[in-house]
Amino acid sequence: MKITPQESPGVLGRVLRNAGILLGGRGLNGLLGIGYMALTARALGVTDMGALVLINAFAMLVGDLVKFQSWQTVLHYGAPALQHGDKSRLHQVIRFSLLLDVVSTLAGLAVALAGVAFFSDRLGWGQAHMAAAAGYMLTVTMMVSATPTGLMRLFDNFIVLARQTALVAFVRLVGCALGFFLHWGLGGFLIAWAAGQAAGFAYLAGVTVLALRRHGAHEGFRWTGPLARGLPGVWRFAWSTNLSATLDVALTHFATLMIGVLAGPAPAAFWRIGRQVADAIAKPAHLIVQALYPELARMRAAGNEAGMWRLARRIGGLGGALGALLLVVSALFGPFLLGEVMGAAFEPAAGVMTWQVAAVVIGIFALPFEPMLISFGRAGLAAAVKVVVSVIFLCGLPLLVRSFGLTGAGAGLLAAEAGLAIGFITMLMRHSRQRIRPAPVVDDTLVRDARE
Repeated sequence: MKITPQESPGVLGRVLRNAGILLGGRGLNGLLGIGYMALTARALGVTDMGALVLINAFAMLVGDLVKFQSWQTVLHYGAPALQHGDKSRLHQVIRFSLLLDVVSTLAGLAVALAGVAFFSDRLGWGQAHMAAAAGYMLTVTMMVSATPTGLMRLFDNFIVLARQTALVAFVRLVGCALGFFLHWGLGGFLIAWAAGQAAGFAYLAGVTVLALRRHGAHEGFRWTGPLARGLPGVWRFAWSTNLSATLDVALTHFATLMIGVLAGPAPAAFWRIGRQVADAIAKPAHLIVQALYPELARMRAAGNEAGMWRLARRIGGLGGALGALLLVVSALFGPFLLGEVMGAAFEPAAGVMTWQVAAVVIGIFALPFEPMLISFGRAGLAAAVKVVVSVIFLCGLPLLVRSFGLTGAGAGLLAAEAGLAIGFITMLMRHSRQRIRPAPVVDDTLVRDARE
């Protein structure tokens, strides 16, 4: 049975349709997420909520640090195979991606448990919650689901990803509601949060297997066989995209942990709540970019570079305009909304939340340009930009927090997002200049691109 991509009406329409599907799931996820965060905050108070936030941030940090973003490898190398009906090459891409996922899972669990054993006091939750934190680290094994995610995007089956995110939040909401009415402590709420992660992982894995069967892509699949042979530059691509995503973590989970170490659990809870709201505001644009990746991969495979530029500019403009509108809402009504939803004790988070929202608005305008670099086979350039910006941000964060508190951290995040935007645009302009040089140089560049 020949595997073929689904037909759909136009590139921009397909991107917006898929983003809309994801937004439906993430929109529900956002509402449910605010619900379970509010229940957790009201039940535990600022200090224990801060401890839970730090435990979750550490698990997320480890999971994101060790896992490869192999879903991008699935798209980059799987899209041409799917387009040409090359089932054996698609199987090879899946094998390679699964290998990365398995190794990442084992490494992540080992690092997480070691971290709990050696750094509990320094990371802010102390010996009293060490056993609960160690149990929560098992969720690291359910965070590495990059291969199923990539296959769902490759098959244009975004509804599954929308349902998965909503399922995670729904299970957490139910668990936290039980904990609120039954007066659970920190350990009980950690179990509720972990249950949501487990439910989402099981659902995605099961549906992916069914999808492979429906597309006929499971026929002839073998666990043994070639991995990187015949996939030019695949290891370099995998390492570059992994490094790029790892540096994203430095601006989220690692920053939360650093604030917890520098200022304590309560400021970490304020930072995390502000980040949750900022991420929710940025979510529509992020989802558009997730839907953009498969289209850029297909257009790159077809050699339509001009179309890639047009699409990226239109997506950036749409997302940025929406983000700017939501920034105004956050600045005007942030304290009131936090007080009503989380409780009066969490109103101080409003100040840093506005900085975080402003940072994500800048990031939204530039969001399409990183996928552009990756689709052009320039993942190394994207990673280099993030290395420079992340190192500067993390080195400056202790000074900013000690001198200006959470306001300093928020301003630093804003500057970091601006630096990323400038860096990505600069690298894309350099790539474009290389493509339009006189004939001999252009030919050399194209050969190098193909090899990478």
